[in-house]
Amino acid sequence: MIQNGSYPSTPRAVSGKRSERMRLVLSLLHEQTSMSQSALAEALGISAATLRRDLADLDEQGLLVRTHGGARALDARSEIPVRLRNTQFREAKQLIARRAVEMIPAGPYAIALSGGTTTAEVARALSNRSGLTIVTNSLTIALECAARPKLKVIMTGGVVRQSSFEAVGSLSENTFKAINVGTAVLGTDGISVSGGVTTHDETEARTNHAMVANAQRVIVVADGSKVGQVTLAKMADLSEIDDFVTDSDADPAALQLIADAGVTVHIVDLSAVRR
Repeated sequence: MIQNGSYPSTPRAVSGKRSERMRLVLSLLHEQTSMSQSALAEALGISAATLRRDLADLDEQGLLVRTHGGARALDARSEIPVRLRNTQFREAKQLIARRAVEMIPAGPYAIALSGGTTTAEVARALSNRSGLTIVTNSLTIALECAARPKLKVIMTGGVVRQSSFEAVGSLSENTFKAINVGTAVLGTDGISVSGGVTTHDETEARTNHAMVANAQRVIVVADGSKVGQVTLAKMADLSEIDDFVTDSDADPAALQLIADAGVTVHIVDLSAVRR
């Protein structure tokens, strides 16, 4: 089943120009593997001096390798760190989050949230709810929710991944296995009939599957760019997913295949925010 919907726009968030620029540098290198400084500067429309500062910072953080006259990606399969992804498709993610929150009943109720920029928007959209218990392995989401006095937060243990700020491994998995939640909200790097729900890291995938396996209902949230994509590690089969919330930029044919697999697909309309 595919459900379309139009939802009111929210004010455009002010993004960090430098974070967005650095994200674009990594995206270009992931596509091209390596590029010269002049090609990068031209593609981004920035000065050589600005680019050199960005490349130096990204190299220091271990996100790329500087070369003589340019830079190259560490690994074409690697993911862009969450701190540099948080401005991409922001309005779409906010609308997706608001639709997902409409599907979550009033408290007392327990919700599990995986890490990711779209699930972080879900956490923000839940901030005025009361009687909810949030179970998460994401440091950023735990901090977001812990600042809200009406929400109870349970943070899993585990080893924190630098790129996603998610705690993964057996400690985190055991926490999810020990707690029954009404709804798990899962972010993803790719969702398709061929690959299921996938992410870039196999340890993260195992941790998130433990979250999925102990939830009565599973909602996947992702912007349209993730639809039809397959990344390294499977977090869940489509048969384990109840609902998928995405935006109107998603490939309609891929969405129909997901719906045909038994997932209820909810589509938020982006036309209102582009007027």
